[in-house]
Amino acid sequence: MPKDNKNKTSNIFPCGNTRREFVWEMGAGFSGIALASLLSADGFFARHSKAAEQDTHNPLEPRNSNYFGKAKHCIFLMMNGGPSQVDTFDFKPELRKYANKTLPQDKKYINSGGRRVGYLTPNWRPFRPGGQSGLLISDYFPNVRKHADKIAVIKSCYTDSHAHGSALVAMNTGSTFIGRPSLGSWSVYGLGTENQSLPGYVVMLDKRGGPISGQPNWSSGFMPSTFQGTLFRPSGNPILDLKGPSHLDSTAQRQQLDLLAKLNETHLNERLGGKELAARINSYELAFRMQSETPEAVDFSKESQATLKMYGVGQKPTDEYGRNCLIARRLVERGVRFIQLYSGGGHLEDTWDGHESIEKNHGLHGKEVDQPIAALLTDLEQRGMLESTLVVWGGEFGRMPFSEGKNAPGRNHNPYGFSMWMAGGGVNGGSNYGETDEFGFEAVINKAHVHDIHATILHLMGIDHEALSYFHQGRKETLTDVHGRVIKDICS
Repeated sequence: MPKDNKNKTSNIFPCGNTRREFVWEMGAGFSGIALASLLSADGFFARHSKAAEQDTHNPLEPRNSNYFGKAKHCIFLMMNGGPSQVDTFDFKPELRKYANKTLPQDKKYINSGGRRVGYLTPNWRPFRPGGQSGLLISDYFPNVRKHADKIAVIKSCYTDSHAHGSALVAMNTGSTFIGRPSLGSWSVYGLGTENQSLPGYVVMLDKRGGPISGQPNWSSGFMPSTFQGTLFRPSGNPILDLKGPSHLDSTAQRQQLDLLAKLNETHLNERLGGKELAARINSYELAFRMQSETPEAVDFSKESQATLKMYGVGQKPTDEYGRNCLIARRLVERGVRFIQLYSGGGHLEDTWDGHESIEKNHGLHGKEVDQPIAALLTDLEQRGMLESTLVVWGGEFGRMPFSEGKNAPGRNHNPYGFSMWMAGGGVNGGSNYGETDEFGFEAVINKAHVHDIHATILHLMGIDHEALSYFHQGRKETLTDVHGRVIKDICS
């Protein structure tokens, strides 16, 4: 290259580059052609093309699973706040033997929130055997105990957080970090939904409030918003504004939506990658169809008085959760894929967060949900729907086997070992899986991480948790994020 600036311009091509830049970019261009060929052979462009094509069609249409799964629907009974495993489904007689003694030094305990550490405290209510299996269940759940032979209790669950917010997000999405799709979103993404006039994924909160981490618990994350949970109100009319304005009949509303869809389709065709716009188009169509079907789905007028009484509808303190459980059965009956019912809302004693007193807290919340849950299991079985419906019970973590100070009847958070149970949908009922230590402090045998719980739920619904993926930012994302194993011992 000449050293003087006067002659430097003579070495610049009309494209604005020097000869060296031209040669360099030409070489890089040839390597880019080779890279494009390799990516094409690997199916990279085909995947993106297929994903873009799916965005413009109905993403909720029912799809076949990877393999046979008995469960076609899932009802997740979320006990917000963290129920105590040693007071509900994990009987520990050693706690009575070592009552008023401290936790052994070899147990590694991180004191969440700096709360007082008291003494080992036995279960507050008796455990009794249920069914032919003799499954031990406490007196906080006397009605659920009658269904012991349908239930598989997983006693060795553990998670990654002591805090309610992040632990709830982890239980719902597989990660303590906000922004990932929830379990319900993955289920609908993988299987679609059978009823195109109702949401594929419904969430019902407690009237006292939602979980403290809020909407990320039922979010679709990086997936299109079509797959996120649809909130039903816990009391009154579950969905507001289902009825259109009085001056607009269904024909005129249909014409408006058709025009809007045509304009949106034109806009979308001119701009690639409009996932959210495609999801919005689908949401308008779903909302229109819901106007005709949702009111009937939540209408109890055709339910018998015996059914309403069985669920505890109209009675205290079971009315709210009884209604939600009955709506869940009616939604499953109409083809909704995934439903989540929250017990406990807001914070502290309004949830299962029994810091003050386990007896007071679990006594209240147990009475609210025990009869409705038992009724749900009975109703599903009587209608021949239990084998095709997976029912999951659990919270975001458990509680410590010791009290929160001297003569204190409450327990602190415990992510190291807690219990969940599943019923129906191909579950091997009347069984226990895994064990915590002699105090119920931490999982020690057949430990089951949240990823394992999710992998098992998807497996029972006929989905391979490793095969179900969504391409995002150059990576195949999965619910269990290359972790997780199916707990086959509880699968029939």
